[in-house]
Amino acid sequence: MEQIPITKEGFAALKKEFERLKTIERPENIKAIEVARAHGDLSENAEYHAAKERQSFLEGRIGEIGYKLGNAKVIDPATVTKDSVRFACRVLVENLDSEEETEYMIVGPDEADINSGKISMSSPLGRALIGKKPGDEAIVQAPGGKRVYEIIDIL
Repeated sequence: MEQIPITKEGFAALKKEFERLKTIERPENIKAIEVARAHGDLSENAEYHAAKERQSFLEGRIGEIGYKLGNAKVIDPATVTKDSVRFACRVLVENLDSEEETEYMIVGPDEADINSGKISMSSPLGRALIGKKPGDEAIVQAPGGKRVYEIIDIL
């Protein structure tokens, strides 16, 4: 069974979404299916087909989140050693081309939010940073060309 690394905050957010889908959105969609079914001929009932598609999406997402929650390995960022870049750590990097410094937190794909400075460990930059130490360079092949980052500090 695969373990899925996730921060405490990410786990709480997934759990909240899981509960919302199960207790609010699923029952609302069931009611929408019942209302659409009451309109008669299902073969030409767009409301019914849309509600059934929504049901399929909801059930898929509930299953996906349930799997992730069941296989989650919750990692507290405070307990992560700071000798090299790894999951749940914060890292300060400098883009050597622009000399711009940026701080990122390495998280799982479900938690990634570039606007909050959280990048996925499976993103090109995340993969390039993992295992590096302060002073090391990380080379990322981006759509606009190669970018080189220097790890300034692990926070």
